[in-house]
Amino acid sequence: MGHAVISCLHANHAALEAVLADIDQQGIDTITCLGDLVGYGPQPNEVVELIRQRAIPTCQGCWDEDIIEGLNACDCSYPSQLAERRGHLAHQWTADQLSEENKDFLANLPMSLRRDRLLFVHGSPNSQHEYLLPNMDAFAALERVETAGADTLFCGHTHHPYVRELRDGSIRVRVQEGVASGGPSVEREINLPLRRIINAGSVGEPRHGNTNATYVIHDEQTGTVEIREVAYDVERTCRAIVESGLPAIFAWRLRHGFEYAERADDASHVCER
Repeated sequence: MGHAVISCLHANHAALEAVLADIDQQGIDTITCLGDLVGYGPQPNEVVELIRQRAIPTCQGCWDEDIIEGLNACDCSYPSQLAERRGHLAHQWTADQLSEENKDFLANLPMSLRRDRLLFVHGSPNSQHEYLLPNMDAFAALERVETAGADTLFCGHTHHPYVRELRDGSIRVRVQEGVASGGPSVEREINLPLRRIINAGSVGEPRHGNTNATYVIHDEQTGTVEIREVAYDVERTCRAIVESGLPAIFAWRLRHGFEYAERADDASHVCER
């Protein structure tokens, strides 16, 4: 039974429509969304309303949280001061555009969703803002999945889709018995079964090197995972970004599928709140 997982829609209505059409064409009727419905893109209300109309189970992303809680909730690391200022502009613009009804919807999204041993989060089980990168230390990655009580952890936030299998995990512990009496130490080894982290990438702001929206299909019976790329009318969204008054660099970045257009401005800058 196929199950689609989408993430990081970022107010890109054209991309969301294309991805949902692709999912429908494959006869998949179970969809989970990993948040970031808004931010950077020009159609926040349209995207939120489409998710609501389709009644797609959704967890709260970092942008969804920040729009409600304010930027003091942010744990992000902007690559430059210029990027941070643009982020502030996008935050204020999005907050001004969103209807109160749609803000209430974002405010009431859960941090995580669970189905049996499958866990769905935006960033990590710890925070919407934590990045689970594909090259993260294996022990740290395993800890995120294992302590959450999951076999498979679905996440987004990085905008880079990937499937990571954590095999042959083991934890070795040496315990000193009868410390006061100088008793012998006992070593115990805990072997952990296969755990997986599956990143759905981004529907609305792909940063994996091209403009195609990405999502994943997970077969719950076989365990297979397919990363799908879907072409959409990128120019339609780029025009809407420029016409809305959002920073034009957002359109340039979207058209090229880049992570950051302004990385070189001040590589030493880290956003701290």
